[in-house]
Amino acid sequence: MSTLSWILLMSLVGGALSVLGAAAITYFISASSVSILVSYAIGAMLGAVFLEILPHAFEHTQNIQSTTATILFGILLFFVLEKLVLWRHCHHDHCEAHDAQPQAHDHGRSGMLILVGDTFHNFVDGVLIAAAFLENTQLGIVTALAIIAHEIPQELGDFLVLIHSGYSRAKALAFNLLSSLATLVGGLLAYFALSGMQQWVPTMLAMAAASMIYVAVADLIPGLHKRTGLRATVQQVLLIGLGVASIWGVRELVAGHAG
Repeated sequence: MSTLSWILLMSLVGGALSVLGAAAITYFISASSVSILVSYAIGAMLGAVFLEILPHAFEHTQNIQSTTATILFGILLFFVLEKLVLWRHCHHDHCEAHDAQPQAHDHGRSGMLILVGDTFHNFVDGVLIAAAFLENTQLGIVTALAIIAHEIPQELGDFLVLIHSGYSRAKALAFNLLSSLATLVGGLLAYFALSGMQQWVPTMLAMAAASMIYVAVADLIPGLHKRTGLRATVQQVLLIGLGVASIWGVRELVAGHAG
């Protein structure tokens, strides 16, 4: 196959496989367990940000201060986006979004923000896949498989957030698959204009990191504080740790194979 054909195939299949793999795992989880596993989603997102996304962003950037400023801008931007979604749902002072119970969903706010950030991240994955295939086919295949592997635990976290946010499983799968097409777009654009795309990699990664940090810290963690019992707290800490560990474990596994 030609280099372009490999990039198209692995960008399309790679994005879809990670989403479908995460979705398949959630089908073994009962609906009542989703709110509990939000703690895992928090750990997976924060692990992805601080162990994968930001190290790659700092590796590719020529100006770390500019990249960190982009993260700050992204967090403020997602705050404004969430406000816009709230205003859309709330036309008076008393609103479900303001006094939601611990198990209630958030009218899609967290899910929407996650999808925006995930689209940035998927786009960058496509650029990285294209860059590897332009080097040589073997490196491209290894890179694509590594991206699929480390995306699954993160996509699982994203999928859980979408369900917790009020999306049905079918709708969460559809939106995640749609977001995964950004991998294909990134791969195609990188093939035809790699040098230009590589300059945008740190910015895209910074925006992806900002969305995950914002959703985890501003939307999801406050909800955990509504369950104050010792058992609930220990469960939350363990699941957050498991989320971080799953990202770290896959990262180490992929790094070992690459070595």
